[in-house]
Amino acid sequence: MPNFQRARSEEQREIRRRAVLDTAGRMLEEMPVGELSLNELSRRVGLAKSNVLRYFESREAILLALLDRAWRQWTADLPALLDAAVRADAPVGRRAEQFAATVARSLAERQVLCDLLSAQASVLEHNVSPEVAARSKQAAVANVVGIAALTRQHIPELGDSAPQLTAAMIMAIGAVWTHARPSRAMLAAYEADPSLTAYKLDFTTALSDLLATLIAGTLARASA
Repeated sequence: MPNFQRARSEEQREIRRRAVLDTAGRMLEEMPVGELSLNELSRRVGLAKSNVLRYFESREAILLALLDRAWRQWTADLPALLDAAVRADAPVGRRAEQFAATVARSLAERQVLCDLLSAQASVLEHNVSPEVAARSKQAAVANVVGIAALTRQHIPELGDSAPQLTAAMIMAIGAVWTHARPSRAMLAAYEADPSLTAYKLDFTTALSDLLATLIAGTLARASA
């Protein structure tokens, strides 16, 4: 546990903010968003709860900042992954499938990002001030614009439909992640009745299929 002294400079305050985000990120590798409490986060980061709230106005504000950081880390790695996987000379349908599969595989390795995306609208955007909400939405829009440009780079046939597709993709990620993480009761039901496992989702497969379907549908509408 860090032994922080009082922050007296902007550099020291930034160190505290990073420590809070780093600790919250490690906690989300152990537990879902709903179980992360401000009290436990404060204990692990080595600051009083009141001091944590000097850097972030609420638990949800911390999680929104963590979402933005996790998103930017993902999008920094994604271009190289797509360049290696999506064949520029392939037919558009094949490129769409390669794009969808690459995005799904990359997200399967980023539990924290997926968990935060799944809780963004229902949890993270509540209990924050209008100022924090606005900053968060501005960051989210910028992130979507970046992914849209990357999508259009590999599937130029999308044209001006790329931003709308990207927004739908982001919603799909959160929805598939939620349904691919069954509760203890549902896991027990699957074990008791194996016939029910036909409805158990594999995150990577389900997301890849859904993203490919969204891209195909958007292409069809764009060409109509």
